[in-house]
Amino acid sequence: MASPSSDNRRPFLGLLSLPERRYLTDALRTETVGGVLLLVAAACALIWANVWPHAYEAVLEYTVGPSGLHLDLPLEAWAQDGLLTVFFFVAGIELKREFVAGELRTPSAALLPVVAAVCGVLLPAVLFTAVNLAAPNGHPAGWAIPTATDIAFALGVLAVVGSHLPSALRAFLLTLAVVDDLIAILIIAVFYSSGIRFWALGAALAGLVLFWFLHRRGVRGWWLFVPLAVVIWALMHESGVHATVAGVAMGLLLRCHREEGEEQSPGERIEHLVRPLSAGLAVPVFALFAAGVPVSAESLGKVFTEAAPLGIVLGLLVGKSVGIFGGTWLAARYTRATLNPQLTWSDMVALATVAGIGFTVSLLISDLAFPDDAALAELCKEAVLVGSLTCAVVGTLLLKRRNRHYRELYDEENRDEDGDGIPDVYQRQG
Repeated sequence: MASPSSDNRRPFLGLLSLPERRYLTDALRTETVGGVLLLVAAACALIWANVWPHAYEAVLEYTVGPSGLHLDLPLEAWAQDGLLTVFFFVAGIELKREFVAGELRTPSAALLPVVAAVCGVLLPAVLFTAVNLAAPNGHPAGWAIPTATDIAFALGVLAVVGSHLPSALRAFLLTLAVVDDLIAILIIAVFYSSGIRFWALGAALAGLVLFWFLHRRGVRGWWLFVPLAVVIWALMHESGVHATVAGVAMGLLLRCHREEGEEQSPGERIEHLVRPLSAGLAVPVFALFAAGVPVSAESLGKVFTEAAPLGIVLGLLVGKSVGIFGGTWLAARYTRATLNPQLTWSDMVALATVAGIGFTVSLLISDLAFPDDAALAELCKEAVLVGSLTCAVVGTLLLKRRNRHYRELYDEENRDEDGDGIPDVYQRQG
């Protein structure tokens, strides 16, 4: 095998192309703001649920919607099934774009983040299952809870403690989370759907075909696509498949490659419009309805003594960080990839630890895994909060050790002495 320093190796975490850097800068700016709002919403939910618990429960259980369409749902369900559909719609567009125009468009570039994401899902699931199978009171049905990375929460943390992180590290985290979201929605669709009504599922699929046909024929107009999307969502909800699947499916159907004369593809244009709605409203409101769990000394003790919550904490803190770092290192070791010489593997350890922050999807799966045991679902949510907070603190400490170096790299990457809007590093490299 060639030496890791050989010139014929493909750089890993190297300088992004200028168009990709600009796209990611815009996306990360929106997600970072959304991450801060998410943190605020989660804090408000915790305060509300512990100071005024009856008022919080009353709001969660307040039912609205047309009963004739089986959509008379409590607000908590609207947040889970409705608002998160917007989140997964954006995730679907992100995934499609990454595969046709972004970092995942070539197999060699896609290999590392895909392997890292898969290992970052498998190891937490294995750890959770092992802990719960070994305990007499284990609950292995919750194996998927610690498998998801919350990109908004992670970027919110980075906005506070790692604002000068090089763009390549941020891009890797975003790409990893995109693949992670796809795995999460597949898990939800396959393992947490029940009582399938095939007539509704067939009608939803027919609606998706119509959505694709109209889009590919160049038909435009929100007045047509928004009502069609609502119908598809309602049919998917009625089918028994989790309604968020409709969102990611519609996102994947959008065209995300640019044709001649286009500055933006339709997918990129729609993502630019919808992403602020997802990051700034849908996900924070979901957090407000999902993160409000009663916290007490007794419940915190159970987090570390009962199998299900302990498996979640270990899955997030150990499983995600070791899985992502190990998968990345192994993929780089056995391919022609070499680490950017300005970075070290300790930087990837810190990033992998931050990627252990699980929130939005983990909270959702906590409810889906234990629909008939509200107390256990709440305890699992508390474990998600504890595990995510621990990952945030540990990741922060690891990032702070290299903050001065990150600042130097960031300044070099963004220096534009001639003021032409193009960083000098790109002009030096032609």
